[in-house]
Amino acid sequence: MILDSSSSQMRIGVVGAGTMGSGIAHVFARSGFSVALCDSAEGALDRAMDSIAENLGREVNRGVITEEYRAQSLARIHTGSYLESLAGSGIIIEAIHERFEAKHALLKALDDMLPSEVILASNTSSISLTKLAAVTSRPDRVIGMHFFNPVPVMVLVEVVRGMQTSDKTTQAVLALVQKIKKTPIEVNDAAGFVSNRILLPFLNEAMFALMEGVATAENIDTVFKLGMAHPMGPLALADFIGLDVCLDILRVLVEETGDPKYRPCPLLVRMVSAGWLGRKTGKGFFTYPENSK
Repeated sequence: MILDSSSSQMRIGVVGAGTMGSGIAHVFARSGFSVALCDSAEGALDRAMDSIAENLGREVNRGVITEEYRAQSLARIHTGSYLESLAGSGIIIEAIHERFEAKHALLKALDDMLPSEVILASNTSSISLTKLAAVTSRPDRVIGMHFFNPVPVMVLVEVVRGMQTSDKTTQAVLALVQKIKKTPIEVNDAAGFVSNRILLPFLNEAMFALMEGVATAENIDTVFKLGMAHPMGPLALADFIGLDVCLDILRVLVEETGDPKYRPCPLLVRMVSAGWLGRKTGKGFFTYPENSK
């Protein structure tokens, strides 16, 4: 099926049922689209559907949607463990780990399996779309759709053009993002795009300040909440993003640019090695109770 963003009858394929993939499935289903959600990890799809049901329930409680619409939205999501379950989708959005090798292998498999008119989109937050597109036979139909966490709440989507991405693909995806009531910002392919090129050095410097004993984690974050009116301090934000994700992005920035200013803070590297990944593990720069993950 050729991408037709004017119609909610088009099927959306999402690969990866983690935090980002489940959030992407949520917003498309809530906007009336049929969604094929795919993940091969045991239990991932059940956890994703439980999370989507819970988050839609919060929208019912806030009066955003009705209980009937919540049930209809959930019914629009069809899950599958194999890539073949994505058949019939007009666009596939991959939302797997931020590792080039993994995304490379997935896009190559999707490219071999799907009709040539299907658009392949990546939720990558830092990896070059030009490099990802080059592994496919349809580089003009490969594009970045960088959603922000939590996806149902955050309105921004960075729409990233690789060197080969066509105007037709870009316009179709910009229109699709607007269809789900998000704000698309078109950016060109560069390491970290706009958001993480600026955000990650900021978070990284806060980690260096903590490691060097400039102030406690609580005081570093308080400076930015009270002095710069940030709703969340940089260390709490890093915990929210996931310290493993922060480390992956910084490593991409170093590799792509060769600039040592993106060198990951050694404290961050040690924490990730220890399995302290932030909110999702209950411990990062701060400690979180079980029900806050």
